[in-house]
Amino acid sequence: MFDEVQATAGAAQGDHAAFGALVERYQEVAFRAAYLIVREAPAAEDVAQEAFIRAYRQMRSFRQGEPFRPWLLRIVTNLALNEVRSRRRRRGLFARAAIFERSEADPPHNDLAAQDEAAALLRAIAELPEDDRIVLHLRYFLELPEREIAAAIGKPAGTVKSRLHRAGRRLRDVVEAKYPELTERIDG
Repeated sequence: MFDEVQATAGAAQGDHAAFGALVERYQEVAFRAAYLIVREAPAAEDVAQEAFIRAYRQMRSFRQGEPFRPWLLRIVTNLALNEVRSRRRRRGLFARAAIFERSEADPPHNDLAAQDEAAALLRAIAELPEDDRIVLHLRYFLELPEREIAAAIGKPAGTVKSRLHRAGRRLRDVVEAKYPELTERIDG
């Protein structure tokens, strides 16, 4: 049975097995969070791995009694955003668009219509400002509660609530303007 409090306490004391238990427990969510931002599996794997390395190095600063997942996701999010910014500088806008198109090769549903809708929704989300994309990904793709999103992005819960509302409004505007066939999906 996994005991997060015991695992974080042990990891803070340098127990490799305890930290290994944390990695095993949260590696999938770390990868998924990174992937939602960087949109490439190899880059997401690198970001998740680097996040665990940083988390291990910073375990002594982890506040015992706090949940580990939001703390880790904050590290993942920051590293993933840094990767995206770095990529933009290296490759420019054209390459970024090509990366986004390739990332749609593995849509969430096998049904062709659902694939088209998912691809259109991802394109609509990609048109939003970075802060909006992040809160939408964390809330609706990773299904994190607002308090964990707040911890992951380092903002108060009230800020997360208002950002989610604003991001939803902006997404609705983009969908209505460019993807009207999705209007019923996001309102329903």
